[in-house]
Amino acid sequence: MAYYPVNLRLARRECLVVGGGAVAERKVGALLAAAARVTVLSPLLTPHLAALAAGGEIVHKPAAYRPGAIGIFFIVICATDDPAVNRQAAAEARAGGALVNVADAPELCDFTVPAAIARGDLLITVSTGGRSPAFARRLRQELAERYGPEYGPYLTLLSKLRDEVKERLATAAARGEFWREALDGEILALLRAGKEREAEEKIIDAVSRFGTQS
Repeated sequence: MAYYPVNLRLARRECLVVGGGAVAERKVGALLAAAARVTVLSPLLTPHLAALAAGGEIVHKPAAYRPGAIGIFFIVICATDDPAVNRQAAAEARAGGALVNVADAPELCDFTVPAAIARGDLLITVSTGGRSPAFARRLRQELAERYGPEYGPYLTLLSKLRDEVKERLATAAARGEFWREALDGEILALLRAGKEREAEEKIIDAVSRFGTQS
């Protein structure tokens, strides 16, 4: 099945996770990282989920799923250890207009959750369409080794200078040539060594030189 790749903005969106085990815990963590408002429907919770509920970071509804238990949510993730319950909850959630994900059942999903690497605002994802999560995890590990923590501040630095580049370099050709020089291994090496100031100065110098040429 072909999927349409998309990044969803979940900040302040109401999301529900049905289930309170280890799989649910991973799903909740990803939703919270995206600033979603998370409700967990489950009679029992892992210790970590219980701590999140006690701290007010998630809403806990301490009950097993029953028909009619799902209200209106933007996303519903079904992650119990009972496939029949997951299927029934998914059908109810979809009928209510939610986007649905069912753990380990891609045929029941409106979307799948890719393996992801986050480096600040840089997000790299790998998806096998639910065919082989193990293969997706392997590729994620390889990418994580290739794109280290330095890529987060690298992106922040490039974003910081973007408006200045637009202002000082009038043509698309000049801007393209500048970014080809700026996106180089030396700057990344400086960031990898923790030398953010030196990396920023190198890019600023490149902007000045290209600005003089344009």
